[in-house]
Amino acid sequence: MSLLNRMKYVHFKPIRTISGLILLAVGLITLFYILNPLVTVAIAASAIRYSTPLVLGALCGLLGERSGVMNIGIEGQMLFAAFAGFLVNVYTGNLIFSVFSGVFFGALFGLFLAFMAVTLCIDQIIAGSVINILALGVTGYFFKPGLSTAGKLASLPFGLLNKIPFVGPVLFSSPPITFLTILIVFISHYMLFNTRWGLRSKAVGEHPKAAASLGINVFLTRYVNLTLGGALAGLAGAFLTLEAVGTFERGMTNGRGFVALAVMIFGKWTPLGSWGSALLFGLAIACQTQLQFEGILNIPHQFISMFPYVLTVAVLAVCIGRVKPPAAIGIPYTKE
Repeated sequence: MSLLNRMKYVHFKPIRTISGLILLAVGLITLFYILNPLVTVAIAASAIRYSTPLVLGALCGLLGERSGVMNIGIEGQMLFAAFAGFLVNVYTGNLIFSVFSGVFFGALFGLFLAFMAVTLCIDQIIAGSVINILALGVTGYFFKPGLSTAGKLASLPFGLLNKIPFVGPVLFSSPPITFLTILIVFISHYMLFNTRWGLRSKAVGEHPKAAASLGINVFLTRYVNLTLGGALAGLAGAFLTLEAVGTFERGMTNGRGFVALAVMIFGKWTPLGSWGSALLFGLAIACQTQLQFEGILNIPHQFISMFPYVLTVAVLAVCIGRVKPPAAIGIPYTKE
């Protein structure tokens, strides 16, 4: 059996792994909805919004690492894309063009990472760190406070679908990037496990030399995956400035790129698993924020801000040794 044929026999273990947690979450949400519909809808909608940049960042890292390239530059890709989308919005007032600008610059940084890691064979951790430092420095230097924008993206008009109990206000009242992210998750999962591109990506990430012996262009596959991943990180950055906040602040990604890496690992390098993990992160953040808003949790906001990072450390501590990354991650490939 050839390598590509063996790669087709993929068990959806991440889905089964988190299925119990998802069923538990659905049961709790149903119970809370019966007890307090308004608060439950607010928490669920917030969880989806909080999870959006995390799952997009996780997909960015996943596409690269599935093909064997470690990407710790997600934070920088998101930050620079957020800044680019913000500037285009300031000077053009066109939100759609601003989103595409953020995606473009995210893809450009993905291409830059591919050049460093694949062509120059620079250590992949150093290559990602270069992107993070560069994005932080450039955006901090050129950003000028007081710039006004044309606002932010509004919710999509789904008409009667918005009136469906619970599902309507949670899902069909979402702005476009949030709704598009959900579609991207399912599309990318299907593409990775059921198409030639996905199977080749996994082959390159596991056994690049064996893949090359079958005629697969390892360099091209990694370039394509890192560029596509950068575009998704760019969409996450555009979400922050054009949909979530409507403006830009220095360092506004605030560690989301690194949290996305934890989400990717917890989701076992699969889109659906990563989305489930991101939703768990988002639900945890939404719950503690809502409890603080209701006055139930009377604690300093600094502790609330710490929560995502504490949760990230806990997830990584639990997952170390229990999940298996693609075998060729971090190993430069050279033709013999």
